[in-house]
Amino acid sequence: MRGHRPHTRERELRQSSTEAEQRLWYLLRDRRLKGFKFRRQHKIGPYYVDFDCLRARLVVEADGGQHAARASYDAARTHYLEWKGFRVLRFWNDEVLGETEGVLDAVLEGLLGRG
Repeated sequence: MRGHRPHTRERELRQSSTEAEQRLWYLLRDRRLKGFKFRRQHKIGPYYVDFDCLRARLVVEADGGQHAARASYDAARTHYLEWKGFRVLRFWNDEVLGETEGVLDAVLEGLLGRG
């Protein structure tokens, strides 16, 4: 059974997703990548991650230009997620849009523990 906390923030993040996040979600949802189940805009501790696969303990982030100015915040966030046992893969939005197959290959490698 799901917890009783409100999911307002997750809904807001889903509704304001970038084109790169939308494309990645289309490719990851419904177990489309080798049967792995992903969730999007899910809260892990104090942070909301773009996508996560609990079975593989993998977080996938699609970062826009604003992340260049938030490097220390992103580093602390990654450190926390790794401390919680997750591996974090980060891709720039233009990578997701322009090199989609390469991004999916890297995600698959991460899922299989080879990347």
